[in-house]
Amino acid sequence: QVQLVESGGTLVQAGGSLRLSCAASGRTFSSSVMGWFRQGPGKQRELVAAISSGGSTNYADSVKGRFTISRDNTKNTVYLQMNSLKPEDTAVYYCAAREGYVLHMAANQYPYWGQGTQVTVSS
Repeated sequence: QVQLVESGGTLVQAGGSLRLSCAASGRTFSSSVMGWFRQGPGKQRELVAAISSGGSTNYADSVKGRFTISRDNTKNTVYLQMNSLKPEDTAVYYCAAREGYVLHMAANQYPYWGQGTQVTVSS
C-alpha cells in the first residue's frame, strides 16, 4: 500500500517555474514507478512524466525539454520541476504510483493516487 500527498501547486505567470513534490508513505516506494499526471478543464487525465526506481524516465511530448521528474528514495519523495510554463499547462496535477519497473503511460496502470494539486498558469 502506498499513500501519496502532493504539494507545490499555485498560480504562476507564463514563462515561470514551479516545483511540485509528492511525499509517499509505504514500504514499496523505492521499488515503485512514480508518475505525474494532469487533468485540465474538460480534458482527460494524461501522463506528464514517469520515473522508475532506477531513474529511467518518460515524458509527454508536450513537456519534453521543459519539465523534469526526479526522485529521492531516501525521502520517499518524487518531484516535478516545471520550467517555461504555458497557459495550457494549467491543470490539476496528480502523483501516482505502481509497483514494478515498467514505465506505463496509461493512468489505469497506476493503482495509487494522490488528491491532486492545482497549477494555474496565467498569460
